[in-house]
Amino acid sequence: MASSRLKYLSLGVLVFQTTSLVLTMRYSRTLQAEGPRYLASSAVVVAEVMKILTCVLLVFKEHGYNMRALNSILRQEIVHKPIETLKLAIPSGIYTLQNNLLYVALSNLDAATYQVTYQLKILTTALFSVSMLGRRLGVYQWLSLLILMAGVALVQWPSESPSAPEKDTPSAGSQFVGVAAVLVACCSSGFAGVYFEKILKESKQSVWVRNIQLGMFGFVFGLVGMLVYDGERVSDSGMFQGYNTVTWTVVALQALGGLVIAAVIKYADNILKGFATSLSIILSTLISYFWLQDFDPTSVFFLGAILVIVATFLYGYEGKAPSNPSRA
Repeated sequence: MASSRLKYLSLGVLVFQTTSLVLTMRYSRTLQAEGPRYLASSAVVVAEVMKILTCVLLVFKEHGYNMRALNSILRQEIVHKPIETLKLAIPSGIYTLQNNLLYVALSNLDAATYQVTYQLKILTTALFSVSMLGRRLGVYQWLSLLILMAGVALVQWPSESPSAPEKDTPSAGSQFVGVAAVLVACCSSGFAGVYFEKILKESKQSVWVRNIQLGMFGFVFGLVGMLVYDGERVSDSGMFQGYNTVTWTVVALQALGGLVIAAVIKYADNILKGFATSLSIILSTLISYFWLQDFDPTSVFFLGAILVIVATFLYGYEGKAPSNPSRA
């Protein structure tokens, strides 16, 4: 009974985290406010710091809140095993790129289109799992990937709505840039997730320790990226320019996303995870239309979204889908 409650609780939290992150990130990138808008590169760095602190607390809890034990495990697993730690540099760099790309994507795409298109990470994760881990996909899974590609293609089908070009919002951006950012993010998500899974299977380290290692490299890569691309703006107005309550909410949701996914992987199965993803897509579409008012749905979009939802369920129907391991 307790396990069942944890299962549905973790899925409910996943739906909330996924939907709220996309919507608040989109809202934060289109919100008209006085002063400069916050730097996406800065938000990525702050999220990495939050992730590291959260994982350190979880390791601290695992060892009975013993400070000496925490210090010992961190020294043994991170400082005394430099080669093992360096292995995480590759996926960490890719994850940092992916996190920055998501801000680019949601600056140029509405939440609904982003949510549906980003499901292509199922395809990239599957292909990398086959090539890197030697996994075999079943008939239902291959069929679901074909349906997924068809659904995303329909979602991206050009709209002939006459009102679309007349929108004069500073957040409209370029749909091409947004879609390109999502596609690259899907590829990076698939590769980094499978690479991280391979590393986890080859070692006996705690997933939280591995996430601390990822976060350390992510912080360094993110900091370098921020200084290279936004160095002048940081020196002029500071790293936390444009931060407000919405910005801190986005950063916190992004930082805790990996922990939520870890809970879902532990307590739920692929069918229920697919249900959570589908519900998140539906909620994002409705809220994007009624609240953000930056999305005009068409019959072609709805058909594509339905195909993506069907593909998500079908992929988890036969066997276990290649997981995109949690990254706190």
